[in-house]
Amino acid sequence: MNSTIESILLLPHMAQPVAGIRIFIVDDHQIMIDGIKALIGLDKSLVLVGETIHPLQVGAMLQQTPTDVLIADINMPEMNGIQLTRQLKTQIPDIKVLALTMYDDKQTIAQMLDAGVSGYVLKNTGKEELINAIKSIAAGRLFFTDQVAQTILAGLTQPKEDTRKEEELPIHLTTREKEIVKLIGEEKNNAEIGNQLFISERTVETHRKNIFRKTNTKSVAGLIRYAISAGIID
Repeated sequence: MNSTIESILLLPHMAQPVAGIRIFIVDDHQIMIDGIKALIGLDKSLVLVGETIHPLQVGAMLQQTPTDVLIADINMPEMNGIQLTRQLKTQIPDIKVLALTMYDDKQTIAQMLDAGVSGYVLKNTGKEELINAIKSIAAGRLFFTDQVAQTILAGLTQPKEDTRKEEELPIHLTTREKEIVKLIGEEKNNAEIGNQLFISERTVETHRKNIFRKTNTKSVAGLIRYAISAGIID
C-alpha cells in the first residue's frame, strides 16, 4: 500500500460548527479505518473529523481538531492504545476513548480501564453495536460488549488477598455520595442524576470530584470497580 496515501487524513475545519458526534479514528491498518468509516457513514448523527495510522501524532492532531470520541486500536507499533489513552486523558481530560480491538484478555482490558477508556468493543462486533457504543460513551456512559463485560465481572468476583494494614481505615462516603455512585453505576450522566436527586448539575459535579478524590480513582471505570468491591453497588 502506498504509504503517502495511507499515512494521515485530517479533515479541514468547516466554516459552520459540526452537527453530530465528532469521531476521530486511529488504527495502524488503513483497511480497518476504511471499514469503520463505512459503518459510521450509515448514521447521519456521526461525523468523522479525522483519521491517522500514526498514534504518535494523535495528541497534536486532536489539539487542533475538536473530537468527542476517539476510536483507537490497542496493538499499534509506534504507541499502543493503552499508552495513547493514558496520554490523551492527561492532555484532553474530556476526550472519550473507545477501544476497538481483537484482544479480550483480562490483563489488556484492565490496563485500558486503568488508562481511562470509556468503552471497549471487539472487532467482531456488528455495526449496530459499534454505533451504540459510540453514542453511549459520547453521552457520558460506559460501554462494553457482553464478552468484555463478562471478563471484567469475572475479575471482580475472584477472591483477592486483603493486603490492607490494620491501621488503614475504610473510605467514608456520605449517604448522598453513595447515592450518586449508584446512579453513576446505572450509566446516568450529571443532568440525569441531578433530576433524580433534585439537586443542581453543578452540585452533582462537586460530589463527583469529592468521590473520585476519596476513592483515589481517576475514571468512571475505576470508580465502578471500587464501588463493586466495596459493596456500594451490586
